[in-house]
Formats: sequence, structure tokens, C-alpha cells
Amino acid sequence: MAKRVSFSNEHQNLSDISLHHSDTEFSLRTYFSNAKNYAQRFSTYTIDEIQKELGERIHELNLTSSLSLLAALEAVFRIDYLQRNYKRKKDALSVACRDIYKEKQTKASLENDILDAWMANTEGANQLISELKGAFKYRHWLAHGRYWKPRMGRPSYDYETIYELSEIVFSSFPFEGLNT
Repeated sequence: MAKRVSFSNEHQNLSDISLHHSDTEFSLRTYFSNAKNYAQRFSTYTIDEIQKELGERIHELNLTSSLSLLAALEAVFRIDYLQRNYKRKKDALSVACRDIYKEKQTKASLENDILDAWMANTEGANQLISELKGAFKYRHWLAHGRYWKPRMGRPSYDYETIYELSEIVFSSFPFEGLNT
């Protein structure tokens, strides 16, 4: 058997990501509305140009915060996959995870191995897993530089939809976490 993965305990949780997002958005709005900044940073801008740039910065914040949420989701699924293997539980999902681990160990694909195991071995998760797979296509697009026109599971994703999906997943899936 391969060596166990040493967990870093540095994975993010939803509340940390949400707080960072809201603090940063507030800071951006404050920065772009502070008259003191206008004299230095925005002296040659019109009000419309300032608002346009603020919108661009908030859009980029939404993209990076979405990437953080999706990374947190991947982490919890990978931790669960490993814990199910290490704990050797007898439920169908744990057995499926051990079967994957025997062949692929830590190289298991999130979408094609781990999420498929959840679909095949849990009740009522198929729709949510399908939505996750679409969201992970969005994550690939974000993480790999956004240089192509994405084809995802839905017309578009944004921070709010990714956050809502993350909340549902974290609250409804019986994950084997770090402390269980």
C-alpha cells in the first residue's frame, strides 16, 4: 500500500472564502469611492471610467473567489476519498473508493473516479454531482488561464451560484473529514 497523504490542514472553508470575498469587495468599493484616491490614482478618469474599472475589479474578484470555492470543494472530496480508503469502512461508497485507490492511489480523477463513485453509490446525489461536474469545467477554465470559449453544464457561472452549490454540497454530503 502507498504511503498515506499528510494532510496540511490548510484547506479553506466556505466561511473563510466568503469573508475574504466580502471584505475585498468592500475594500474595492471604498477605494474606488474615496475622494482622496481621486487626486492621485484617478485624476485623469471620468466618473464612468472609474465605475467601469470598479466593475472590472469586482468581476475579477468574483472569478478568483469562485476558483477558491471550487478548490475547497475538490479538497473535501479528495480528503473524503482518502479517508474512506484509510478507514476501511464497509459502506458501498467506501468500498468503491478503496477499489479506485487500489488502481490509482492518489492519482484518482475527481470527475471520472471520485464523483462517479458518489453517483453510483449514494442515493439522490446524481443531480447535484452533475451540477458539480459542470462547475468543475468552469474551474478548469478559470485555473488554466481562460484562453478558450468554455462549454460548461450551464450557460454561465458566477460567484453566487458557485457559493450556493458549495453550501448545498457541504451541508448535504456525508463527508469523512480530517477530524472524523
